[in-house]
Order: sequence, then structure tokens, then C-alpha cells
Amino acid sequence: MADNSQKMSYHAGEAKGQAQEKASGMMDMANNAAQSTKETMQDAGQNVQAKAQGAADAVKNATGMNKSSCS
Repeated sequence: MADNSQKMSYHAGEAKGQAQEKASGMMDMANNAAQSTKETMQDAGQNVQAKAQGAADAVKNATGMNKSSCS
């Protein structure tokens, strides 16, 4: 029969394993959140860039500076 120190050692190891598993799951969640944020920011940046290009083209068209409209 196991003595108290062996039981305590077993339970400590069990608790350590559970803590490591929980930490791993939390890291996975954090990585997923970071990836999602990165993708959202990339989409937002592309959207802003497209709107800025559209605004620049509108100014060029309005001022007659658009090369394609001068042909």
C-alpha cells in the first residue's frame, strides 16, 4: 500500500498535468484570437486602401487629371 508521500507525489503530478493541459488550451485560444485579429486588421487595411484609391480616382476625374479621360 502506498504511503502518504507517494500519494501526495501522485496527486501533485496529476495536478501538474491538468495545469499544463489547461495552459495549453489557453495558449491555443490566444493564438486563435491573435490570428483572427490579424486577419481582421488585414481586411480593414485593404478596405481603407481601396477607398483611398477610389477617392484619389474621383479627385483625378473631377479635376481632369485622370490620364484615361484625357485620351
